[in-house]
Amino acid sequence: MKLRYSLIILALFALLLLVSLVSLSVGAVSLSRAEVFAALRGIPQKASHRAIVWDFRLARVLLAILCGAALSAAGVGFQGLFRNPLADPYIVGASGGAALGAALAAIFRETVFSIPMGTGAFIGSMVAVVVVFLIAELSNFGSIASLLLAGAAMSTMLSALVSLVLFLNDEVLRGVFFWLMGGFSGRSWSQLGQALRIAPVGIALLWAMSRSLDALATGEESAQALGLNLRRARITIVIGASLATAAAVSVSGIIGFVGLIAPHLARKLVGATHARLFPVAMLLGGILLVFSDTLARTLMAPVEMPVGIFTALLGGPFFLYLLRSSGKRA
Repeated sequence: MKLRYSLIILALFALLLLVSLVSLSVGAVSLSRAEVFAALRGIPQKASHRAIVWDFRLARVLLAILCGAALSAAGVGFQGLFRNPLADPYIVGASGGAALGAALAAIFRETVFSIPMGTGAFIGSMVAVVVVFLIAELSNFGSIASLLLAGAAMSTMLSALVSLVLFLNDEVLRGVFFWLMGGFSGRSWSQLGQALRIAPVGIALLWAMSRSLDALATGEESAQALGLNLRRARITIVIGASLATAAAVSVSGIIGFVGLIAPHLARKLVGATHARLFPVAMLLGGILLVFSDTLARTLMAPVEMPVGIFTALLGGPFFLYLLRSSGKRA
């Protein structure tokens, strides 16, 4: 069993490297593998090759890997917490809060309250999650059910607020609209550094809760009988998943389905034990997002398709197929 798991990890890591190499090679200027390796090693050939690889493509590929891993880890965490395979990283209002924060940042760009859209998205995402969690804690419903209901209600309300804000400020509509569709166009090392300060913290918190998530899979009463502090576990999982999601959303916009599909594929490969599930899901998330970003920027070149649209077009039918297959087995 350990050998099989190790082989799966090695195979996925090799596939991630392969997809990344392809992504570094293709684009407006195609490069051979030898030219990519030479540019990465700093061997002086054409200065333009080094600039293409280091200044434009490498940061974008690494950012796609990080965002894919963060969204996948958050998806695993929320699916384990809610014991619901349909849960995704945006289930407690993170996407709605990020959208509102980005829209407000765009509106106040020329004022004393000016902040980058990414920062506004991160703040909005975390504030929305905190409000949802506080509402759930104060409600009279069961804790998990109230968190789910509060998240759904908050997402709907925030979406309406974003629509209202954009309706009243149509001069920022185009910029916010393209940000909402998700993508890595124009992203560079600064965005990668921003995400690296936050996403690994969320991922580490979630990974540390692997045993707690395994216990929660048996039901809250069983988990409590095993000695799990339910409230502390819920808080830690929500914080970890929200930090990972907010870090990804703040630099990439809203990219759907990656955090939903990668955990499903990982379970098919290694089962439901979370200590094994997290690394496999994160590798799959990185592969899916690098692959999607590569196709999104090359399939209709020179026009670049937003990655969020591309992952939805790919992920929607695939997820419906998964649901159909699960229904047949049930």
